[in-house]
Amino acid sequence: MSWLVLLGISLLLFFFLVFLFKKFVGYMKKEQNLQIESLRDTLIDKDNPVGLRGEELEKIKQQQQEAQRHLNDVISRIPVIQKDGRFQIDEEAIRQRRAASRGDETSGTVNNGTV
Repeated sequence: MSWLVLLGISLLLFFFLVFLFKKFVGYMKKEQNLQIESLRDTLIDKDNPVGLRGEELEKIKQQQQEAQRHLNDVISRIPVIQKDGRFQIDEEAIRQRRAASRGDETSGTVNNGTV
């Protein structure tokens, strides 16, 4: 036999087996009510690396946005000055705030400069 005949027979056998496999997978999906995910659905999304469902992902995104807003709010309340090319906490402004808040609460107590 020529190698072309062997190649033709092997290709026919291969495609027949692929056809049978496809029929078998279709039958199993139908019988067991399975759903096979496509490869595109399983790829990692940069916004969803864990693979959460839509409502879970939106809930976590909303929580992260609220946490980010709260963090920005807290950070914006800290007085900062630039000293020697670096940003540092302004301790004098913090002392003044504490003195003002203690002055409102105790109205008459003298602050001796300690923090």
